[in-house]
Amino acid sequence: MTVRRWKCVCAYDGTTFAGWQSQAGGVAIQDVIEVRLAQIFKTAIRVHGSGRTDAGVHAHGQVFHFDAAWAHAPAKLFAALRAELPPAIQIKSLRAVADDFHSRFGAKGKRYDYHVHLGDADPFTRPYCWQLFRPLDVSAMQAAAALLRGSHDFRAFTALNGPERVDTVRDLRRLDVVKRGRRLVITAESTGFLYKMVRSLVGVLVAVGEGRLALADVQALIDQAKRVPAVQTAPPQGLFLTKVFY
Repeated sequence: MTVRRWKCVCAYDGTTFAGWQSQAGGVAIQDVIEVRLAQIFKTAIRVHGSGRTDAGVHAHGQVFHFDAAWAHAPAKLFAALRAELPPAIQIKSLRAVADDFHSRFGAKGKRYDYHVHLGDADPFTRPYCWQLFRPLDVSAMQAAAALLRGSHDFRAFTALNGPERVDTVRDLRRLDVVKRGRRLVITAESTGFLYKMVRSLVGVLVAVGEGRLALADVQALIDQAKRVPAVQTAPPQGLFLTKVFY
């Protein structure tokens, strides 16, 4: 049998997982999928994701690939992979792709949505949003988002300890703040994100909405490219990886 490369899109509720990527000290989504693939193929199969999501972060459109020989129709592999996964993980699609496809290195960009709920959310919404009980100036948040869009050094918006050892310039091609009733949806899209960058962007936008930061403070964060205590990292449960672009 010929070994083929398989591309999958999956969704998951990250509440009880230690993030996407395998690591010591917790069960990751990658671990669960690899266990199921090992059951199907009777050998260890390594999964390569488009990128990490942190503990508690969710996904509608995480992409991963793996290499394996499969003698049956792709639909049977799709059904087999879906069959024994826990309810918190769903394989949305599976197809054979070219051998040079890579879920991480081939990605051209990612889109994240962050959900903020104004006031007390119901039990079905609460686990998947950041509840805020203070009024927000949405217009000010939208003005701050406009400042942040574009190509900047986002060193102030990464949560790595110590100096960043990689290039911290990113092209934030989309940052929108949309109010839908009592929910705010903050959408961020870029060719790439730094560690906890989206949650830091959300934290700054919320601080602007609460009046704790002014637009001049946001501009200073961009210009000075230095992390300061005023940059709060939003909690993970409101964040969703929505789409990976290729």
